[in-house]
Amino acid sequence: MQYSDSNRMELYQLKGFAAVAGHGHLTRAAEHLHISQPALSAQIKALEDELGVELFERLPSGMALTAAGKRLLAKAQSVIAAARAMNSEARALQGEVAGRVRFATTADPELVRLPQLLAIAVERYPLLEIELQQEVSGAAFEKVRDGALDAGFYYGNLAHPAVASQALRELEFRVVAPQAWRDRVDGASFAALAREPWILAPAISTYRILADDLFDKNGVTPATLIEADNEAVIRSLVAAGLGIALMRDDLARALVDANEACVWDGAQLSTTLQFLWREEQRGDSRTLALLDLVSDVWLPQPIPASATS
Repeated sequence: MQYSDSNRMELYQLKGFAAVAGHGHLTRAAEHLHISQPALSAQIKALEDELGVELFERLPSGMALTAAGKRLLAKAQSVIAAARAMNSEARALQGEVAGRVRFATTADPELVRLPQLLAIAVERYPLLEIELQQEVSGAAFEKVRDGALDAGFYYGNLAHPAVASQALRELEFRVVAPQAWRDRVDGASFAALAREPWILAPAISTYRILADDLFDKNGVTPATLIEADNEAVIRSLVAAGLGIALMRDDLARALVDANEACVWDGAQLSTTLQFLWREEQRGDSRTLALLDLVSDVWLPQPIPASATS
């Protein structure tokens, strides 16, 4: 079988494929790539024709990967990563680190010392563009694992061969209730607490994983569940008297000091704040630059035992 020069996949088509897979929607992917929706649709169609398989199922709600699309996405992401690495290496040979990195951060930039890191990055690597994406902790891990993000901060203890990590500090968590509930909380059993309304993060969040472990160990489930995916929202709901929540120790103490919450002393949980990056990009000059920045901001300093140390 012979192929003409017109029948060959291009890197931009693979990038379009990965973008549509990531967004699950043609229009949003086109906006992300800064091209028109018809142009992106034509790219996907041309790639499907070249490969001889349908990559997406067109649904009223968006674009869903077919079984073939799911299998080929990882290959496409590897090619894209290799192209980025080659370009980055070429820049490094010229004595400069340049390009874009997609970076996960949390809702609390001060916790991860993000302002300090970005200040050093601007001065040391002026050609390095850091694209920040705020993510729930578990989503940050999954997106680095799957190649949708290059690196970022995450707290939790998930592990995967595709993800490398550097532990930065331990974070402690407390069970917090509205201040008006102090008489019901002091000395209460966890079973009694479980009968109260709880404000919990989505299942993908480390907050939720820690809370679910606590419920499992005590053999109970929350009677009423309010779901919130933002630390600030959870704090506000607790302060407003709507339920019990698992909260970082420093945030819990701030609510207690403001006389807006009380802490149940029957549990103190912990997990690890980590910096993650794609294992396959370990030698990439942009990854090395990020590791240099994290080292400058974090590792020369003693790692505290808790968020309030």
